[in-house]
Amino acid sequence: MAIPASIFNDVIGPVMRGPSSSHCAAALRIGRLARDLMGGDIAGVTVEFDEHGSLATTHTSQGSDMGLFGGLMGLDATDERLVNSAKDITEAGINIDVRICNFHDPHPNTYRLKLSNAGEIHSLTAISTGGGMIEVTEINGIATSMIGDYFETLIYVSGESGNVVDTLKKAFENDEILVHDDIVGKLIEIRADRFISEELAESIRSEHNIRYIKRLAPVLPVLSRKETQVPFSNYEEMLQYDAAGKMPLWELAVNYESERGGIAGDEVLARMVEIVKTVRVSVKQGIAGTNYQDRILGFQCGRFKERLESGSLLEAGIMNKIVIYVTALMEVKSAMGVIVAAPTAGSCGALPGACLAAADSLGLADEDAAKAMLAGGLIGVFIAEASTFAAEEAGCQAECGSASGMAAAALVNLAGGSAKQAIAAASMALQNSLGMVCDPVASRVEVPCLGKNVMAAVNALSCANMAIAGYDPVIWIDEVIDAMDRVGRSLPREVRCTALGGLSITKTSKDIELSLKKNTEK
Repeated sequence: MAIPASIFNDVIGPVMRGPSSSHCAAALRIGRLARDLMGGDIAGVTVEFDEHGSLATTHTSQGSDMGLFGGLMGLDATDERLVNSAKDITEAGINIDVRICNFHDPHPNTYRLKLSNAGEIHSLTAISTGGGMIEVTEINGIATSMIGDYFETLIYVSGESGNVVDTLKKAFENDEILVHDDIVGKLIEIRADRFISEELAESIRSEHNIRYIKRLAPVLPVLSRKETQVPFSNYEEMLQYDAAGKMPLWELAVNYESERGGIAGDEVLARMVEIVKTVRVSVKQGIAGTNYQDRILGFQCGRFKERLESGSLLEAGIMNKIVIYVTALMEVKSAMGVIVAAPTAGSCGALPGACLAAADSLGLADEDAAKAMLAGGLIGVFIAEASTFAAEEAGCQAECGSASGMAAAALVNLAGGSAKQAIAAASMALQNSLGMVCDPVASRVEVPCLGKNVMAAVNALSCANMAIAGYDPVIWIDEVIDAMDRVGRSLPREVRCTALGGLSITKTSKDIELSLKKNTEK
């Protein structure tokens, strides 16, 4: 059974550095799990990407290498050393061999790792599923399904497993134990809120032919439990849950995440307030000015702010502040500063930028902005359950389009609108985003990503006001998400974050890419 989406796992977050969550943050999480598989002792890694996927053309420019190497060295997603991880991993004595091969992998973001040290060799295959989320699909040739939301203990038993499973079930009676068959033995997987104790591990080793016991720490902020439950997973179910229609969307979001993660409602709100504070620091940093060699666009939001304050720009109220905040966040991202993927790094400006700009314009507190972010996060849950946030699978509509729908609901929440109005706004914003392609210039997540984030936020503002004014979305959100998924998956591969179509292959794009390559090689 699929694990229900979590606002903090799947939608708002991770807090990270790098241009792309599906490249940097996801790769880092894959690297962390691979490091644990090797017990922290890695001498060599062979990394293989499918030539037909997206990573073959983007693993260097969009930060997959940076994130993966950082994860292999045990770094966190916000560590400032990530920028130099390619150099540092080599200096640490770890031999890296990156290969582009012909696998015809079913998923465009597939990582195949072969890891070794003096005493052992292991392999791990994983996919990046969007927004920093991952799934480990194979370990040592054995099919698995791990997303990093448990303390995972892996026990490989050669020959017959005997009563190992029975012994483990007594120690982990409330947890999930899976048995994966192999040609010469069995891989026993324990999904729990803790690792196997060393005492129990030694007892098992003494009685059975154990090839290895591995402990893989969780990489997601919200853990799962056996038979994890949620109160609803789409709009139709939400209507049944709140039959009276009196709960605001943010409160419904709190109830959802509280049940999903076994977290008190107050803690859910407190976590989102901390995320808002992180975003506020990033906005301030962006407005003050950022600098980074390997990027296309320089510092722009400060000039916009100066022109606005001098009266040189057209009057647009909250919208102009939104442009400043969204641009600031995108520039911090491109300078490898700390941002919050919401729902992805490529779309990190739209939802948080719109929320904080509107809250500041209305004189509201960080808690109000956090409630709005939670409202937007619940829209993201509906999208995550029925579709994807990965541009590699469904184009930029999956990233900036999703962010626009989430921001529209968040802005209605800030204005004191009802849950139904927020859903109407999200429905309209998503409808306006169908078919948006992902065609990054010079294979960097900057152009046209900045403009699409601004467009997503402005679309959200318009749709929020339209919904509050009683505009009819006609097609409601569950059906819109289904349509969005079908449209996105029908887009040509060339315009799904492969840098093989659209603006990516213009002469200017290629010239910029060559120029950036020369600059970084100096």
